[in-house]
Formats: sequence, structure tokens, C-alpha cells
Amino acid sequence: MAEQRLQKIIAAAGIASRRKAETFIVAGRVAVNGKIVIKLGTIADPAGDLITLDGTPLLQEPLRYFIVNKPRGVLCAVTDKRDRPLVVDFLPDEVHERLFPAGRLDLDSEGLVLLTNDGDLMQKTTRPGGGVLKIYDVMVGGRPSDADLDTLRSGWELDGQRLLPCDIEVLERIEVHEPRRTGAAHRGFTRIQVTLQQGRKNQIRRMFQGVGHRVERLVRYSIGPISLNGLPVGGVRELHGAELREFKAGIGVPK
Repeated sequence: MAEQRLQKIIAAAGIASRRKAETFIVAGRVAVNGKIVIKLGTIADPAGDLITLDGTPLLQEPLRYFIVNKPRGVLCAVTDKRDRPLVVDFLPDEVHERLFPAGRLDLDSEGLVLLTNDGDLMQKTTRPGGGVLKIYDVMVGGRPSDADLDTLRSGWELDGQRLLPCDIEVLERIEVHEPRRTGAAHRGFTRIQVTLQQGRKNQIRRMFQGVGHRVERLVRYSIGPISLNGLPVGGVRELHGAELREFKAGIGVPK
């Protein structure tokens, strides 16, 4: 295997992003063949050198990338004390690497989840500052007004912090009629496409709740250039080749 920079090797092991790996090196926590290394840019051979972090050998697994169309009621985690269904349960049996969700969907949400052991990619897709566009199909109760939608577009305030502006497009308004009221509109729903630059916990649900509309269904369709593209609910697909290169380029991760 070709020699690589230490921080890249640590990130490839799925332990941390390259930036975090650099702090490990500077702090004197990384050793190569028993010698502490504190100089950034030091080169090592992951196949031929013994690399340790805090004295523990660094085992580099092949980097793998899967997307899952998460069903509702499945937890975005790798373990659960309550033994609920996990998104990693959908991985094929022959996948032995320990993969993690790069970003999360709450239990009641559905759609695209990326599973990987690439620390750099996970950091890029989940950093609070945003930058990677994520598209959601959202069904809310009632009919949000244009003024409410404009308020959400401009950057809703959440937990005392102003969110980045987002794109909101009304796709469909659905009227539900009460049979006993001779066709009078009793209640309805609005289907909306939301494009976020960042992802705070329960952000979309809390945004619409803030303007008086409950989210009834939430499906994530894309992360950067990667989309479900017909993947059935519960389906899983590995990313590789040109598709993976395009994804990495689209979110600013070195190939």
C-alpha cells in the first residue's frame, strides 16, 4: 500500500476526521513503530508500519459507503438498549466493517441515510455550519400561509440561534372534506419540498411547529448529489466508482 499522511490514515480508519486527527498528532497521541510523532504531514505506510493511537494499534478497514432508504420506526444508530430496529440492520450480511450513520433522521422520519466508516466524509456531511444541501419531502397539516413560509425561508430562529436560509417550495395542497358537511373543507395537508444547508436536531419539525403546523410525514430524498433514485423503502445500495467520486467532489472531500 502507498505511503500516506498520518492524518489521512487515521481518518480512513473511521476514527475521526482529518482535522481531528491532526489534533491527535500535535498532542503526541500518535506513534509510528513505537515512536511518538508530533509533526503534521508525517508519512507512513498503513500496511507496513505499526501505527498506534494512545498505544492502541490503528486497524485500517477498507472505506465503504452505503445508502439506505430508512423506513419509519427505524433508529439511526448502531446499538440500542431497547432493542429497536436499527438502520445498520439493513446492511448485507457480508459487510463486516463497522459503519456509522453520517447524519441522522429521527425515528418517525424516512428516507436517505448514508452509512460509512470514512471520518472525513462524516465530518463534512454533519458539521453544524452546513454546506451540503439536503432535500426533504414534507407533509404538514393545514395550509401554511405565504407569510409563514417566507419567514421560514429567511432563516428561522432555533434555540436562540438564527438558522441559515432554506429553500421551500409548495408541491401540492390536499383538501380533506367532511362527508357530513356537504363538501365543505374540514381539514387538509400541504406537501412541501424543503432544501436545507444545515441540519439541526428535529429542525424541520420544529420550524413548522413554530408557525402552527404539525409535520405528518418527512422523507429525505438527497444528500448533496446522491439521491434515493428509486431505491425502495428498506433498500440498501453501495456507492462506488464514478457515483462515489461525484459525491465526494460535491461535498468537498478528497478522492
